[in-house]
Amino acid sequence: MALTKEAVLAQANAASKNTLMETLEIEIIDFGDNFLTARMPVNSRVYQPDGVLHGGATAALAESVGSFASHIFTNIEEKFVRGIEITANHLKSVTEGYVYAKATFLHKGRTTQLLDIRITDEQDNLVSICRLSTISLPRKK
Repeated sequence: MALTKEAVLAQANAASKNTLMETLEIEIIDFGDNFLTARMPVNSRVYQPDGVLHGGATAALAESVGSFASHIFTNIEEKFVRGIEITANHLKSVTEGYVYAKATFLHKGRTTQLLDIRITDEQDNLVSICRLSTISLPRKK
């Protein structure tokens, strides 16, 4: 019997316990055949000293959602996923609410993956555009 979408999301979020994703309160909220979406609250935990969303927190959100997308579309019994490069262009400041990261595959190869990650605010304004390269490597037997 296949798991429901809600069950998969619950398992994914449970896997974030005791990780940076839990520290930043990143929650996976949706996925489909070619994407994964997560959200992160914007509060003092992720501020720069002047009270706006820190670009490093945005990059951590992007890498988390992109790596997780590669992870769930990989046979994890045979392979493990690692991020190998991330770029981030920050376009808009955010001071409160949530930001949403949607990772979409540009390339889904057997060994390397390339994801486009768009970070938006609650009004769907573009906050950052990120690209993440991941690699799937064989587990040692």
